[in-house]
Amino acid sequence: MTSTMKRDAAPTPASGVTPLVLVAIIVTVLAWASAFIVIRGVAPHFSGGGLALGRLVVGTVLLALLLIGKRWVKPTGREWVLILVFGIAWFGLYNVALNIAEQTLDAGTSAMIVNIAPILIALGAGVFLGERVPKWLIVGTSVAFFGVILIGIASGASLGGGAGIWWCLLAAVTYSIGVLCQKPVLKSLPASQVTWMGAAIGTIACLPFTGNLISEVQAAPIEAVLGMIYLGAVPTALAFSTWAYALGRMPASQLGVTTYVVPALVILLGWLVFSEIPAPLAIVGGALCLVGVAVSRMRPRRPESTPVPASAGNLSE
Repeated sequence: MTSTMKRDAAPTPASGVTPLVLVAIIVTVLAWASAFIVIRGVAPHFSGGGLALGRLVVGTVLLALLLIGKRWVKPTGREWVLILVFGIAWFGLYNVALNIAEQTLDAGTSAMIVNIAPILIALGAGVFLGERVPKWLIVGTSVAFFGVILIGIASGASLGGGAGIWWCLLAAVTYSIGVLCQKPVLKSLPASQVTWMGAAIGTIACLPFTGNLISEVQAAPIEAVLGMIYLGAVPTALAFSTWAYALGRMPASQLGVTTYVVPALVILLGWLVFSEIPAPLAIVGGALCLVGVAVSRMRPRRPESTPVPASAGNLSE
């Protein structure tokens, strides 16, 4: 079909979680958790930019295959701008920053810091999308950032060091920017098309690292190369597809809660694979980050309406 056909309205999330939706959620969470572990494992063999480019090339190709037979909707000028920022920030800068961060930080610590992104997204929605910023969001933000400070102290960060902490914070910020730009576009464009366009734009943005990628692939052991391919195939192509499937069938707020499981899974996997356990103070900081996210989602209870007795209507008669 052509790109000039009438746009469809965004699908209304269905109530309830079917077995297929549950499987999609589990696949997404496990795939995104595994990404932190694989990045940590291949970090000695790839630079941040080279690994990002290799992962995105694989993911973009596989996502393109998912578009075969599906209609293409032409973006408007505003949507093109949002998609460009979305692709550069989320797929490009985020991947590069996270790859560099995990060269010095363990996978669990990295996952805990990145998990402040939901709060940043909520704050950004209040500033840029006109959504209300409740008081609990401000409180949760303060708690979460205090947790990040504790993680930084536990990791030996100071004003002159702790580069991994700053790279991880940059990853959280760019991820948040990407989501804020993606959200309005998904109202009128298919999720699979937007995801592929973002990945393709991220790939183009990372092309300056082509020389790094070529030399590093030639020197890296086959296990590291397979790890890079895995990152493109599973956490990128597969997980983004299963995420979109679940998002179209349940409320986004409910689905977003599932990502809070990722840091715990990453810490467990990091212990099993690398025998890496974050410092106790870092775990406390990570717990504060999770508490901050939970607090930020609190909503004031609505007062229950008091039923009016049937006889009360006669008092004014």
